[in-house]
Amino acid sequence: QDRTNDKADWFVWADPKPDGTPPNNWLSIFGGSAWTFDSRRQQYYLHNFLTSQPDVNFHHPEARQAQLDNMRFWLELGVDGFRLDTVNFYFHDQALRDNPPVPAGEAKTLGAPDSNPYTWQRHVYDLSRPENLDFLRDLRALMDEYPGTTTVGEIGDDKPLERMAEYTAGGDKLHMAYGFDLLNAPHSAGYIREVIERFQRLAGDAWPCWALSNHDVVRSATRWGAHEDPVSYPKVALAMVLSLRGSVCLYQGEELGLPEAEVPFERIQDPYGKVLWPEFKGRDGCRTPMPWRQAAQGDFSSVEPWLPIDERHLPLSVANQEDDANSVLHATRILLNFRRQHPVLREGDIQLVDVGDELLGFLREHDGQRMLCLFNLTGTELSTALPQAYAGGARLLKGTGFTAELDEAQPQTARLVLPPYQAAFLALD
Repeated sequence: QDRTNDKADWFVWADPKPDGTPPNNWLSIFGGSAWTFDSRRQQYYLHNFLTSQPDVNFHHPEARQAQLDNMRFWLELGVDGFRLDTVNFYFHDQALRDNPPVPAGEAKTLGAPDSNPYTWQRHVYDLSRPENLDFLRDLRALMDEYPGTTTVGEIGDDKPLERMAEYTAGGDKLHMAYGFDLLNAPHSAGYIREVIERFQRLAGDAWPCWALSNHDVVRSATRWGAHEDPVSYPKVALAMVLSLRGSVCLYQGEELGLPEAEVPFERIQDPYGKVLWPEFKGRDGCRTPMPWRQAAQGDFSSVEPWLPIDERHLPLSVANQEDDANSVLHATRILLNFRRQHPVLREGDIQLVDVGDELLGFLREHDGQRMLCLFNLTGTELSTALPQAYAGGARLLKGTGFTAELDEAQPQTARLVLPPYQAAFLALD
């Protein structure tokens, strides 16, 4: 409320320019300037998100320590860890330099819609500052005082895979982190190969956390599978992500194959959607309640919930899928159990394998075990000759819920046939 109280600099304040405008060109992800004027202090405060979410000044030692003390409070209560929102946003450039524009033809920032002017800047000075690494080391030192606890950081950045690697390498910062590369619209086998290859090139001992859906993006069953089989496609997509090197986050409703919900304008709650409507409807379509039964309010609540349940979700309820042996829910349980049974999928190294342009294939290897994983993410039957290095000793593993045929008539040129939306897991002798 003034410039003289004990915590006057615990948030990011700056004087206006001589003409009264904000200190620089930084933008809020939720629309407009990242600066809001306060008439009492005659200064602007920084908010990368809502005006009601002023940014803490992590350059201030006491404010920084207060964050760690807050975490210690919860660790003492016995929490298992923290999911850290926008973990690369903590520090800002103290010189408050303007961000440069994105050069014409270059890729924009992942994690924000193209219609948002936020994506028109290269975010050089308002996030992912080098000082953040030292704070993450302090944070990890605190976590290490509480064995068995963990952290997962969300990263929205111009170079998310680079940040993921930087923030999880060395065992002295985050335990794991996720970005928006697989939460984006592209989803071809070639695109996924490129994401894996790029992360592997940067990774070293870094540890990613992969996800296909979360509370910020259109559900994968719609974003990736809008033109695919609504039951088979979610299954093979889950098989793929559960086979990558790293940890995996499954978003609520993903195990049911829920499509993006339609939320009418008058029911929108997300401030993001209200600002950018109609080009961007906000994130409420992925945040509607879980349909437990095909009943009023999906049996989620006895009263009308914060967001409405899409009528299309009710037939996909948990109770209905429990009774359907071919449901996405049962397939998810089978895949999770298969992952648990094979340490190579949880801990192994990963190496891309050339099985043609349309198929995705990679090798997982750990402690003398090798597993070849192949995925047909299309609605067309595909086949491939196994790479000669693997063909002679490949054995098709059962218990995955998928159908694939391995023609072993010529062992050295074994050919794998993958029907639409199918995966194959082969043990290699």
